Amino acid sequence: MNELGYAGDKTPQESWAMLSEDSKCVLVDVRTRAEWAFVGVPDLAEINKELCLAAWVEFPDMENNTDFVSIVQSHAPDPNTPILFICRSGQRSIAAAIAMTNAGYASCYNVLEGFEGDKDARDRRGSVGGWKVAGLPWHQN
Repeated sequence: MNELGYAGDKTPQESWAMLSEDSKCVLVDVRTRAEWAFVGVPDLAEINKELCLAAWVEFPDMENNTDFVSIVQSHAPDPNTPILFICRSGQRSIAAAIAMTNAGYASCYNVLEGFEGDKDARDRRGSVGGWKVAGLPWHQN
């Protein structure tokens, strides 16, 4: 761990490479159910992995998910598992990476830019950075 309180940050492309090359590496999407349903989720099927969906906060009240740590632990029981955390833009995923580091996990990373990336000149997401803009696999339910 470094001064950030977690292992560090990875670009979406670096995250995909980690997931593809390390069979133990896990991706945790910490967004809300509404975001998963209406915006989409990373699709890990082509590398034979399952995405862990563990909301950091619960919609609509945006209260902390008290089951967050146990949900992640059920997908990654070994505290040496490299875990990547992704949210909309990279803020909730930092908090999640810190929380799991504090729970004893050694290799927790934030996915920079998140799923939708930064806001553009019109104050909208989805065109500047992020998992989707990087052309990485995703799907919408």
